Amino acid sequence: MAAAGPWPELEAAARERRRELCLPGAAVAERVAAGGGRLPAALLALPLLQSLELSGCAALRELGPGVAAALPALHTLVLRQNALGPAGLGEGLGGPLPALRLLDLSGNGLEALPAALGGAGDGAGDAAPAFPQLRGLNLSGNRLRELGPGLARAAPQLQELLLSGNRLRALPGGLLPPAGPAAPFPLLSRLDAADNEVAELGPDIAALPALKSLDVANNQLRELPSALADCPRLKEANFRGNPLRDKRLEKMVNGCQTKAILEYLRAGGRGKGKAESAREEVRKKKREKQQKKDGGDGEQDEVEEASRLLVKVLHVSENPAPLVVKVSPGVKDVRPFIVCCVLKGVNLKPGNALKRFLSMQTKLHEDICERRTVATIATHDLQLVKAPLTYDVQPPDELKIMPLGRKEIKAKDLLRQLHLEAEEQRKQKKRQNVSGLHRYLQLLDGKDNYPCLVDAEGAVISFPPITNSEKTKIRKETRDLFLEVTSNTSLQICKDVMDTLILKTAELNRFALENKEGSGSDTELDALCGPGSLEPGNLPLVLEQVRVVDTDGNLKVLYPSKTDLATVSSLLTVIR
Repeated sequence: MAAAGPWPELEAAARERRRELCLPGAAVAERVAAGGGRLPAALLALPLLQSLELSGCAALRELGPGVAAALPALHTLVLRQNALGPAGLGEGLGGPLPALRLLDLSGNGLEALPAALGGAGDGAGDAAPAFPQLRGLNLSGNRLRELGPGLARAAPQLQELLLSGNRLRALPGGLLPPAGPAAPFPLLSRLDAADNEVAELGPDIAALPALKSLDVANNQLRELPSALADCPRLKEANFRGNPLRDKRLEKMVNGCQTKAILEYLRAGGRGKGKAESAREEVRKKKREKQQKKDGGDGEQDEVEEASRLLVKVLHVSENPAPLVVKVSPGVKDVRPFIVCCVLKGVNLKPGNALKRFLSMQTKLHEDICERRTVATIATHDLQLVKAPLTYDVQPPDELKIMPLGRKEIKAKDLLRQLHLEAEEQRKQKKRQNVSGLHRYLQLLDGKDNYPCLVDAEGAVISFPPITNSEKTKIRKETRDLFLEVTSNTSLQICKDVMDTLILKTAELNRFALENKEGSGSDTELDALCGPGSLEPGNLPLVLEQVRVVDTDGNLKVLYPSKTDLATVSSLLTVIR
């Protein structure tokens, strides 16, 4: 490990017993280079660390020895856009990381996997897995030509494997080990291998029992195996950008839903006659019966249904007018943590869609937010939000807000009213203490300043954990949302709540879309895909990244980052 130069970031992390650490690559590149291209030795003195990110550092070539042994609690490791090679990773990842759930090595130019991930030199045999809890592995943007069967041994619980932008020529290729007593990757639900050189998609792809999302776009595939139709849970597949021989199939992959494509492959690329349709119906019933037998009751059906949810992330670099929230220093002593994002394309018009959305938010406040005592959600109509925004503090007798359903009022008067209401309710129900949502009022007791989110016009649009403003209230006509989660507990809680909020909103939005009459569609594609089964009805929501910065413009939080939404990844397909 390198020790060249001072590392105040690590000293502060040790002093404050931090569990999260993000080192900006550009800011530390000179010190990393001076230390021989390795991580600093002081990093080994942070045994409580659970999340580590160092990305965009071209000087970082090696992790150095002992990282795995020194950071046993690590559950998230993000090392994107560095210059790490298999040898440089080998020393740092030489031991097991029993708690690691997300590993991001994208954009490092890897030509082979390190031994710990089943690369050359892996002699694990029957040894315990090096990453028994690993759920997400991102190897995109490297130079990998093949993957070996050792990965299945090293990470048996893997759910997401991202391989886009490599040089793979076959899939699954050597990824699947020889047949054994247990199926490899029993939980792998997402496999992304777009933008490679894949010329062969083998029939053993059907050996992945949990596969729900497959992306092999922009490869060299000339045909698709009929075995794809035997993947029992495959719901979303992207085959676009391949030189397929079957021109009818090529047209289908550019316009039809996955279900129609799989039915075409199952029929051998032919239109079905009555006899074939009858045989297919028998096979379908057998598959459904087998799925139920394998543990698929109503709960399994619900998981499979949720797997069709799509959210596309719009990165700050791709957004011509990204929204930014500036944080004032005063919030540190009041309510320091905030996470924000923009979600576009929601549909609140049909029936009780708006009512269901508001009820969902109330339920999240009751459950994951623990009656707002650990976190608070605020949802706004983006069209009514006047950017830029500032997360600030104001004295109770100066902060004014127009609460939902009330007239404009000072914060201290609003809290007085709410306390009186809470006490009256306590007396009516003959309880010793206030209960329910009124418990969150105590969070501001004794505070000289109250937290608030202020728009460009100086109006307070959110007063956490109490209320947001009538000014940005969501209505049936709202299509785009500005979402905000704050906490006085931790940043990770904000992210976990936001992950769940996005998942639940996507579920409600799909319900609204499925209960809405569709528009007309292309006649020829209707004939191929079946009426009403074209892709536009299944367009993803767009999730725009929002930066939270300090008063000098330095980044504090970016949501969603590469590491976010991992907690809901088995239910939500995120297109990044």
